[in-house]
Amino acid sequence: MSHPAAVSDDSALRQARLSEAAREVLRLAAARGASQADVILNDDSGLSVNVRMGEVETVERNRDRGVAVTVYFGQRKGNASTADLQPGSLAATVEQACAIARHTEPDPCNGLADAARMATQARDFDSWHPWPIDADTAIALAIEAEDAGRGADPRISNSDGASVHSGDSVSVYANSHGFLGAERGTSQSISVSMIAGRGDGMQRDYWYTSAVSPDDLESPKYVGRKAAERTVARLDPKPIRTGEYPVLFAPEVARSLVGHLLQAASGGVLYRKASFLVDHAGRKILPGWFNIRELPHLPRGHRSSDFDHEGVATVDSDLVRDGVLVRYLLSSYSARRLGLESTGNAGGAHNLEVAANASGLHEMVRGMGTGLVVTEMMGQGANLLTGDYSRGANGFWVENGHIVHPVDGLTIAGQLPAMYQAIEAVGADVDKRSHIAMGSLLVGRMMVAGEAGAAA
Repeated sequence: MSHPAAVSDDSALRQARLSEAAREVLRLAAARGASQADVILNDDSGLSVNVRMGEVETVERNRDRGVAVTVYFGQRKGNASTADLQPGSLAATVEQACAIARHTEPDPCNGLADAARMATQARDFDSWHPWPIDADTAIALAIEAEDAGRGADPRISNSDGASVHSGDSVSVYANSHGFLGAERGTSQSISVSMIAGRGDGMQRDYWYTSAVSPDDLESPKYVGRKAAERTVARLDPKPIRTGEYPVLFAPEVARSLVGHLLQAASGGVLYRKASFLVDHAGRKILPGWFNIRELPHLPRGHRSSDFDHEGVATVDSDLVRDGVLVRYLLSSYSARRLGLESTGNAGGAHNLEVAANASGLHEMVRGMGTGLVVTEMMGQGANLLTGDYSRGANGFWVENGHIVHPVDGLTIAGQLPAMYQAIEAVGADVDKRSHIAMGSLLVGRMMVAGEAGAAA
């Protein structure tokens, strides 16, 4: 994809301004008697355009700044935030945080992460690739993507629009241990949504490409054609009979199952006893071949960082090894509540790699016999306390290893612990548009609610 000429890069200046404000916040907190303090500052900007049927619907430019201050008076904690970096606003925000802290109950688990855990390296993860794109060029790319979709198949009857987005973020985290870390990153995307068929038989689907660098985006024409192809494939769905079947999740929806695992393994729900994974660290929760590794230092990774939201150094480490949940995802607070140590996951997981033991979706379809391929899911549908799982689903019905027709309006249900144990394969067809890098995932048996009178 060709790009306009480069523009001047002001990220270093923005980082310097945020760093200066961070030091001022910490100075103000100390002057007001806080025993500890930290601050997160961000400066984000972006351009988003939306078109539909060749006409511009919206053009938006955003510039957002934020300052979040936390102070500790011993074990008392107070938070306050502002969107204004002016000295008067910083002083008022610190004062507000201090006032809140003085009126809260002490909590023995409060406080900064241990000073010895602070990151000491500042690596370049190749995460800064600003796209010097103006509104007119973005509109032209969106129209190109939409036109490619509308012209891809005569059964495409309408468009739900196309969008192009380019954004960048500069941030600083600092605390009274003397730690100050600055980060910057960019995000780019193109998306298209198509409509096929007419009347009650209409179907809608979409496709999108996203990356840190515009050079890694799929072309607008490809995105449009892919959206059309997916939409047309959903025409004329047929019902299936309710029963238990193998369920194969396409890569773009498979990662949600790992997402539920991450939520259940997070410190906040664990110390509240609100997770089915309480006391499961060190226990086998997945098949013996299943592995998830956290890789925080990947070049151009979606969530690459030297430190977490508390300044704790990140490291490559296993989350699941040979089916065993090696550890939880802990901040310093949740770790203290659980009598453990921070895992460098304040703010969540970084880049995750789910190891494959199969080739890809098409080969997995051939091997599954009869069952369901899920390409879209609706609703939240996961209870982290009980593990109950139930979500709406659309996709394709498989017989004798071949996709025979689309299906929609289904409900798939199960129990997450049993579903994890019943995983039979993970494909190498990795969807790279997320911090959870994984391919298709096959669960050997799930309840699929279709129509009682339908033929299986």
